[in-house]
Amino acid sequence: MTDLPDGWTLWNDEHEGRRILAYRPDVFNESSFPAECMPTIFVWNGSRAKRPGATQIRTETWHAVLYLEPEIEAVVEEFDSREAAVEGAEDIAQRFADGEIDYRGVYQIPREDYFDKLDELTGREP
Repeated sequence: MTDLPDGWTLWNDEHEGRRILAYRPDVFNESSFPAECMPTIFVWNGSRAKRPGATQIRTETWHAVLYLEPEIEAVVEEFDSREAAVEGAEDIAQRFADGEIDYRGVYQIPREDYFDKLDELTGREP
């Protein structure tokens, strides 16, 4: 694994399985902002079908998904292998850290305090 961009931490790494990157767990810790709002990038090869238990079904396609909250996907990318998905996740993390991902655009109802904090953390101008 290469060095992760500033603010990103390897949260979980299952051998040949799921990998999770977390952004600034020191900030998204319930006292400052809710932990469920911590940006995370999941790498896995589970089904993306929207039915109970579907994520437990393994597929040939690997995914790297940036979540801003449990149901808010900011970036979804597909890959042919875990190695490619891991690299893709690191690229997503870098783009996020560089302020290149429009997290405001994925929300239907704005969360201004949250956006302002992400802007501050990533150095992005609103």
